[in-house]
Amino acid sequence: MENILQRIYEIGIIPVIAIDDAEQAVPLAKALVAGGLPAAEVTFRTAAGEEAIRRIVKEVPEMLVGAGTVLTKEQADRALAAGAQFIVSPGFNPEITRYVIEKGGLMMPGTATPGEMEQAMSMGLKVVKFFPAEQNGGVAKLKALAGPYSNLRWMPTGGVNTKNMMDYLSFDQIVACGGTWMVKKDLIDGQKWDEITRICQDAVKTMLGFELRHVGINCENAEEAEQTAKLFCTAFGFDYKAGNSSNFAGTAVECMKAPYLGKLGHIAIGTNSVDRAVAFLKGKGFAFKEESRKTNAKGKTTAIYFEQEFGGFAVHLVQK
Repeated sequence: MENILQRIYEIGIIPVIAIDDAEQAVPLAKALVAGGLPAAEVTFRTAAGEEAIRRIVKEVPEMLVGAGTVLTKEQADRALAAGAQFIVSPGFNPEITRYVIEKGGLMMPGTATPGEMEQAMSMGLKVVKFFPAEQNGGVAKLKALAGPYSNLRWMPTGGVNTKNMMDYLSFDQIVACGGTWMVKKDLIDGQKWDEITRICQDAVKTMLGFELRHVGINCENAEEAEQTAKLFCTAFGFDYKAGNSSNFAGTAVECMKAPYLGKLGHIAIGTNSVDRAVAFLKGKGFAFKEESRKTNAKGKTTAIYFEQEFGGFAVHLVQK
């Protein structure tokens, strides 16, 4: 179950799907994968939910598939039998929650109050759904609860969209956000798979927030590093800052005091989440130097280098 929770965290955004025609399940799943979101919570709000889960699990194995709006033991059994890797309910029903746990399933019940959250924690749950998120106080409420519930993590769903999701995802105790904005009914019914892919790509782009942070220049020695950095400062008015292994011209140019990684130097790309970025980029076929990984006190990755060079430059991700 920890592996599933880690995947949910790495993907970051879990599309919540209500599908009326199981024939549309596989092309929809492929559109989500193409958009960088290889996950779905398929709800039992429609009769096609169970069959949709079964087809996606069989034909799109790279997808992480869960079942949502699970309200009864019978639905839980059907969801697990169809291959659902996690179960989500809109509210907290102790009986159903306990049943799924006893069946060995990963359960994320919906919660909105401290009392519901404490009951879930008493059953050993580490992650719960927060629903409906915006209507229940949003991220401000979760931050207010973070003190007494520091070991609990949430998956907010309800009112979350591309515009506000970073308010949630920038908070450490958010495991992921659930949402329907990229899988609206009219898009599914109209089989607008390219549009769904585009919306997913926009969401992933916002979530990862890639941007150039600085360029590192490999100098032969400390004297050359100082001269080069100061040359940039003289030309562009950057502030000079000397360091142990390098000198900076502003924040954009780093001059290494001895040749470092990369034939020509290195490029740092900032991101909102290095761990989510690594998972996303591995899905695109990129590899990383595990020995270069740096982490913080909470175990989150703060920096890591790609295996390959880009045009003679080593490239590494850094946490914003």
